[in-house]
Amino acid sequence: MNSLVIFPFQSQDFLPFPWWHGAVAGHSWLIFSLFACIAEGSLQMPSFQPGILYQYRYSLDAQLGYVPRVSLQGSWMKAEALVHVQLLWRSQAGEQLLQVQIQNLKFSHEPEHEKNQNATGGPFTETTLGKENTAELQLPVFLHWNNGKVEGIYGDREEKPLILDLKRGLISLLQFQPHAGRITEEDISGSCKVAYTVSKDSVVKTKDLQECTRPRFGFTSVNKIFGVQLQLISRSLYLMKGSVIQSVLSEESHVVSLTLRSSTGIMITSRQQLELMSSSMPGLAEIHGQSLQEALDSLLEKHQPISLVSQPFKRICTQCCSLKDYLKTVGNRRVRMDISKVSTTWQFHRLIQMLHSAKKRDVLQLLRKASEKTVPFFIDAAVAAQSTASLVALSEFLDFSNKKQEPLVEKFLYAAAFSPRPSKELLRLLLDKLNGKQLTPAIWKTGIIVTGSLVGKLCRMKLCGLQEVELGMETVLRRLSETEEESEMVTYLLSLKNALLPETIPILLNYAEEGSAAVSGTAVSALQRFSTQHITGEVKKAMRRIFHEKMRKYEKTCRLTAAEILLDNEPLPMDITNILLATRELETEMATFLLSKIQSSLHSPHHPSRKAMKELLKDPWINNYSYLSKAGISSSFSGPLTVTKDVLFPFTLDLLFTEVGLLRKSVSDFLLLSHGHQLQAAQVTFEAKGLDSVLGENTNEEEEEELMAGMSAIVFDVQLRPVVFFQGYTDLMAKVLLSSGEPTNVIKGNVLLMDHQQAIPLQSGLQAVVELQGGLGIDISANIDVNIWEQESKTEIRTRGGLAIDFQAELDAPFFQASLRRQTEVETALNFATALRFSGSPMLMCLQLNEEQLPYREIFTISETSVNRSITVRKGRRGMLAGRDFALHTANSEMCKILLAEEKEQ
Repeated sequence: MNSLVIFPFQSQDFLPFPWWHGAVAGHSWLIFSLFACIAEGSLQMPSFQPGILYQYRYSLDAQLGYVPRVSLQGSWMKAEALVHVQLLWRSQAGEQLLQVQIQNLKFSHEPEHEKNQNATGGPFTETTLGKENTAELQLPVFLHWNNGKVEGIYGDREEKPLILDLKRGLISLLQFQPHAGRITEEDISGSCKVAYTVSKDSVVKTKDLQECTRPRFGFTSVNKIFGVQLQLISRSLYLMKGSVIQSVLSEESHVVSLTLRSSTGIMITSRQQLELMSSSMPGLAEIHGQSLQEALDSLLEKHQPISLVSQPFKRICTQCCSLKDYLKTVGNRRVRMDISKVSTTWQFHRLIQMLHSAKKRDVLQLLRKASEKTVPFFIDAAVAAQSTASLVALSEFLDFSNKKQEPLVEKFLYAAAFSPRPSKELLRLLLDKLNGKQLTPAIWKTGIIVTGSLVGKLCRMKLCGLQEVELGMETVLRRLSETEEESEMVTYLLSLKNALLPETIPILLNYAEEGSAAVSGTAVSALQRFSTQHITGEVKKAMRRIFHEKMRKYEKTCRLTAAEILLDNEPLPMDITNILLATRELETEMATFLLSKIQSSLHSPHHPSRKAMKELLKDPWINNYSYLSKAGISSSFSGPLTVTKDVLFPFTLDLLFTEVGLLRKSVSDFLLLSHGHQLQAAQVTFEAKGLDSVLGENTNEEEEEELMAGMSAIVFDVQLRPVVFFQGYTDLMAKVLLSSGEPTNVIKGNVLLMDHQQAIPLQSGLQAVVELQGGLGIDISANIDVNIWEQESKTEIRTRGGLAIDFQAELDAPFFQASLRRQTEVETALNFATALRFSGSPMLMCLQLNEEQLPYREIFTISETSVNRSITVRKGRRGMLAGRDFALHTANSEMCKILLAEEKEQ
């Protein structure tokens, strides 16, 4: 049957290569030759005939480019050669031994500065290969070929890896089948799933690069938000005439972009073409033998089997500064350690690179030689590097039982907790340091809490079966079951809160229902961090019992957290209804908080339970003034800070007050959502208990609470050790009299958020390596000021940060190296403040959230190196985003005007 469209995919499915300067147009016959009759089924089995030299013209093109395009167009290279294919031996079953040999290879590229001067494209600069490289290239490889399938290749294993990869890339073009179907086959890319479609005289091969398995290489961050996205395409077109391959066109594209910002990426493209030029010249005589091995043995030189799969490797940086060289000048450097400045974050990046290859004695010398102000910076970098030498040096340098080193030990512990991809060696080091040592209470608590973070991350890396992970989890669970001290129980539960292992949910439920007020509250807050899929029916039953106090009395904040779990995880209409009904029996502020929470969810388009709540509130029996009116001042507000096609950055502000108007609990929560992944970027919680009794206005005699105020924080999914501001009346008076007024430091240091390295073996035989490193210098401080005499309270959270992202790709060929680099830097500042005056009626409350102006800069760098020349081109751009105040709600704005006006008058 005749048809105008016989190709199973559109012409644009083959990748656009505008940088070929018209090369595609010259081969349009490949497409037009397909407009013929479709003959579904199979072609003849591919084979070569003895005594004939098949001469092919082979071309290879590759490009590195930015996504989206910038003024620097990228790095382009191409190679052209003749390929001789000759049959040496064959069996009756269709097996063949082929000799494949590359001749007259010409390798060229177009330098970036010449592209800029000649936009229409000019001649490429030819690269000198050298006699040794030319000789290696011309060494033949021997291919065991069976009806189009590559069964094995033989050659000299001592050849340079990049030259061997070029030959693997050529051989991979001969890996195909002449009939339709899906199969897993091996080539230079690895073991990949491949789909074949067949029409008259043509075969289309589509390779699923996402599913390829290959030798393990590289690493990535545990949280996929800080990783990369891949868009991969690989298609090949084979044209046959009888049993002989007439031409092959193979195109491949890899787009690697940031998960958080898909518009920041790098494209790697590759194209191969093999075209039959002649099959009329005489070739080598056929070898007569009974088996393939006999044929191989008859060759003059002994050849070894070679894997068809490329072996990935990382280019060694010959110009990078070593730690040994850095140590020579470190004593003379005036290092400015403003953590929130991006210049410090870039120093952090460079130090990590040095530490990757440093020796233990050099790392130890760095730590011992550093000044008091710079040691914490070097500890952050040593933990982020995670080399064996760095960890051993840290183990020798840090003494967990030395009270003078307590700040440095805590710095190490938090650096370990924030590691983007912790190792078993890091966990083993931590467990060894915690075991049997006389530790201060702060270090012991922090160490146990951090153990949970490392265990959880290693399990998410699918390393739960490691001996170190099992020991860490067993230690926490055993000690939790043995202790009777409330403070110790809370610490172990915080460790489980960091681990977030589903198998610990029954344990958390037990402590949530049976524990003391502090223990129960901690267990319920741990359950709140689990995703919806783990909030099962059993969990919901327990939360109902806690909220509705079916078995016993619970502290009010614990009950409210239980209600939030029910409302935020696919709530049943029954739960929403019962919670609304319960608000009529609750204290005014508890009821007001819950109603505000529900209404905030209804007004948030991204809240997972919005639809269910909206449906239920269509019932006028529920949705009326009697149920939904609010008499208190407690509130919950949520809204988006940033919304892009890749990121949703919502924030939530929860304020719970006592019945006399004092702050009971304040929660500031910042989430990061991207492509199905979630990260709790920051959550700062202030709690104050028993302040009503100080004013002599305790309205709840049943709930005698100890006077206390404290803070708890989660940063980048890591629960930190809670901080107590004061505990008891005597401590309160001492803190008031001796207070310096300085804010409490929540976290201050450098964190490696993004750490990704990936090898991309192109089918052409070239290898690309993509690296992403993102560091953040972060300084979060918080302050709570409760003035009993003036009857006012204030809280403030200040966040400063300097983010530096280094995103680069390298492309390696035997005679040419290219690198693309994109460096992005941002400095940001976010302030959140609350002010409450409860001396008058009505009480006045003001919430303020603002972001200061945001400077940013991007630098683009292209480097190209060949045998006879080397060039680097760099361009950049910078800008400033204006600061902004976030509008919360109308009532808040009105109260802020009154309070701020009164402050100005004073």
